[in-house]
Amino acid sequence: MNRPLRHIAIFCGLLMLGLLLRANWLQQVDRVELSQHERNHRVRFERFATPRGDIIVGGKAITGSKETESRDYTFRRTWKEGPMYAPVTGYASQAQGTSLLERTYDSVLSGQDDRFAFRHAKDVLTGQPRRGGSVITTIDPKAQKAGYKGLTDLGARGAVVALEPSTGKVLALVSTPSYDPGVFAGISFKESDRFKKLLDDKAKPLANRPLRETFPPGSTFKILTAAAALEHGVVSDVDAPTKAVSPYPLPLSRNKIGSEAGDGICNKASMKTAMQYSCNNVFLDAAAELGEDRMRETAEKFGFNEDVYAEEFGDMLATKSLYPAELDKPGTALTGMGQGSLTSTPMQMAMVTAALANDGKLMQPYIVEELKGPDLSTLETNNPAEMSQAVSPETAKKVQEMMEHTAKEGSAQRALIDGVTVGGKTGTAQRGVDVRDEVPYGWFVSYAKTDDGRSVAVAVFIDPTDMDISRSDISGGRLGAPIAKKVMEAALGK
Repeated sequence: MNRPLRHIAIFCGLLMLGLLLRANWLQQVDRVELSQHERNHRVRFERFATPRGDIIVGGKAITGSKETESRDYTFRRTWKEGPMYAPVTGYASQAQGTSLLERTYDSVLSGQDDRFAFRHAKDVLTGQPRRGGSVITTIDPKAQKAGYKGLTDLGARGAVVALEPSTGKVLALVSTPSYDPGVFAGISFKESDRFKKLLDDKAKPLANRPLRETFPPGSTFKILTAAAALEHGVVSDVDAPTKAVSPYPLPLSRNKIGSEAGDGICNKASMKTAMQYSCNNVFLDAAAELGEDRMRETAEKFGFNEDVYAEEFGDMLATKSLYPAELDKPGTALTGMGQGSLTSTPMQMAMVTAALANDGKLMQPYIVEELKGPDLSTLETNNPAEMSQAVSPETAKKVQEMMEHTAKEGSAQRALIDGVTVGGKTGTAQRGVDVRDEVPYGWFVSYAKTDDGRSVAVAVFIDPTDMDISRSDISGGRLGAPIAKKVMEAALGK
């Protein structure tokens, strides 16, 4: 063989070797990623080739599957009370893909999980169709319904989160306005138009407000400021008068900040009185004395500046709530009353409330109790996990004392439940550069405890943009407390 032919043969051999190596790489290394890629049509065909497994709430399926006339998409997803549960389930659309629980546990629900391999082999031999597994959630259907009805009756954009403080179980996860995942579950042009209409809607019905949107928490953050002040010794006696004057002169500024309750009540008020009447001056002064480092340290122990859900929760991951870095003195003081550049999800404020109700122990929120196979065997179980001891039990009990006093004697009275210990805190959060032109947000956080040891913590967020309501009527106590009360009663069976 002459030299040029030998070179060509070697070159062709290398090309063949490269081709074989690439083919093996695709089959062995990239196999899983490619098989699950959204643009892989075979993935979509497989996902809807057989009835999809169900998402379970309160022991009952809130999802189903319906046979179609399509050759490629044999079944389409259905939902019961879709708008109420959409912030939990997400959607499973033949055209738009999947989201939230439908996405996170797609392999289980579609029956393609590797743990089903033996079951699949058996089904092939017996001629049985592939079956999906089930996702058992922690959601309490009565609490979910109470939160959804409360917000929809108001006609508000908003969110409700309810947690079990001792375990971190998510009992309710509500977002309004919501959407029906069933209206675009198929692949027709009409359904695609419906999805686009939802995307373009200014009210943002596809938004997951409890997990994915952040807002200034307003005065509800004062419970964390109080915890920080007690934990770091800035305040030791919650009944003792403070040195915080009202209106409060913001550090390094000519601005003075007053309180709705008036200077007569708030001037040098004790922290308990300040919580009761939501006096800004006491919490501004506490945050200023604590300084940004100690305020941020406490906020981070409650979950700020970190992911709420562990990585394995996939598409249920929440947006980080932020206690910002490098604050100046006036910026630090403003965070004491939940304003400035501080932002929080409703989930995060529910976590703060739950941790304080749980004697300072912050539990990891989780929304899936158990995964089951097609034969109802248990694949995986989620157990309670501690995130941190945010503050000492002694500090938490003092904040509980103030929150319970606020519920009995202050602005949180609308959340009181007969025969149940209730603690609460209202919040009205300003937004925008010119607060005179922007309607404020309404917040309310609370917890309820029964004598037999059961408890629930709730955060209610209300954006009154679409509501026919005067600015003076917008407050967390007026709008959010009745909703929180209904959710707590539902969760506790009252």
